Amino acid sequence: MNNVETVENFFGVYLLYCLNPKYAGRTYIGYTVDPNRRIKQHNKGLQYGGAWKTSNRGPWTMVMIIHGFPNDISALRFEWAWQHPHASRRLQHVSKKKAREKTYDFCLRVLSEMLLVGPWNRLPLTIRWLNEEFIREFPVGKCPPMHMPICHGPVVSKKLKAQGSLSQEPKESDLCYICFNIIEPPKQMTCLNSDCNILCHILCMSKSFLSKGEYVPVEGKCPKCENHFLWGDLVRKYKGCYENIDMKVNVAQANDFYCSDEEVL
Repeated sequence: MNNVETVENFFGVYLLYCLNPKYAGRTYIGYTVDPNRRIKQHNKGLQYGGAWKTSNRGPWTMVMIIHGFPNDISALRFEWAWQHPHASRRLQHVSKKKAREKTYDFCLRVLSEMLLVGPWNRLPLTIRWLNEEFIREFPVGKCPPMHMPICHGPVVSKKLKAQGSLSQEPKESDLCYICFNIIEPPKQMTCLNSDCNILCHILCMSKSFLSKGEYVPVEGKCPKCENHFLWGDLVRKYKGCYENIDMKVNVAQANDFYCSDEEVL
């Protein structure tokens, strides 16, 4: 599984499996346009863009992904039906999970049924196994249609420009340190520590500063250099202040720098 395939205009629905012995056997179904970025988010936690159901329960492995959907709406509908087979009118014929049936096996059984019914059986989908340890054969008589290949190995997504030509892969310096999504100036939030080169969306940084029960951040650690700063100071720098000042603030001595909720918002 060493060959990496590049897929343009990627829309995929994936299946995760929990490797944490405490939560052994748990699965998660989700949608993504970038599977490599998405699994990192799940394993880093909710504050880094992961899902609530997977946060603090990792590590997770992305077992397989179904891709080839024409657009995000089509992929999201597939995701919802796979998550809620008994609520989907197209999957009423699928029997419920058996008492001794593992959740992972049930997810694969539902998938095998989905690929054989419309509208999904007419789509040019690809079934891709990403982790060879979890590969299973499809049940007898429930193999995917002939036009749906079963592949093995990692995949890299690549977006297309509006004109139809390939866009360049974003550089690491163009990505938010927390959510890994593209971030464009002047929307970049930086650290007050001049030695730290972190770039983040303001919402991503604010979530990392929030403590349990808080709605407005007050202070916290930079996710990269781990120095403590007041949220108000980060906002002030974001707005253009402190451009030439290196502020490695000791929070206990910096009460005068607290800003109001109105300033933060």
